[in-house]
Amino acid sequence: MSIWSYANPVKFLALSAKLQPYLWAAAAFCICTGLIWGFFGTPDDFRQGSTVKIIYLHVPSALMAINAWFMMLLTSLIWLVRRHHVSALAAKAAAPVGLVMTLIALITGAIWGQPMWGTWWAWDPRLTSFLILFLFYLGYIALWEAVEDPDTAADLTSVLCLVGSVFAVMSRYAVQFWNQGLHQGTSVPMATGGRTVSDVFFVPLMISMVGFGLLFVALVLYRTGTEIRLRRAQALRSRQEREL
Repeated sequence: MSIWSYANPVKFLALSAKLQPYLWAAAAFCICTGLIWGFFGTPDDFRQGSTVKIIYLHVPSALMAINAWFMMLLTSLIWLVRRHHVSALAAKAAAPVGLVMTLIALITGAIWGQPMWGTWWAWDPRLTSFLILFLFYLGYIALWEAVEDPDTAADLTSVLCLVGSVFAVMSRYAVQFWNQGLHQGTSVPMATGGRTVSDVFFVPLMISMVGFGLLFVALVLYRTGTEIRLRRAQALRSRQEREL
């Protein structure tokens, strides 16, 4: 069966209903395991003390904040090319989740950075690009709400998503683009396979990252299903009004 068959809302909802219980359970298990292990089962860092343990919230949320935008970019491109409504609604559904993840990353980053840098905020390349990404999330959500015609809203938000992807890339690779800045390099560089985190911190961090990823997928599936049902209800309401 082709993956494009799930652009059919009925098939998408059926698949989503089957997957969600497993996703919710796996996400809850991984997040609870990763956070409890990380906060209570790992030692303090010899430089940063117990402050380092915020890594189990900061890194997964920052990772999902960026990847959420890339997921929105992919589904927006599918909408622009193939005009599948489910893809546009999936992008719309992912935006509030990505916004919350970005906010968590900004707050935990400030808490983590204050004792290390002596300030809650610095106009570091990665921090600045991450703040701009947060503003793009707000603009994306606001644009969906401001435009009444859903297809026009999907077109405009897809273009906005393309523009905002520049800052998603900058948020991910700013440390590599600019050598200066307070923010440290990536702790777990997937591309090279190397890492700067010791095993005692790495394992619970990876479990937490997997949990956040599963939570994101579960939330997007749930919210996309909600958007599909809302679109159906609006179509029925419009038809009834025309008949009257």
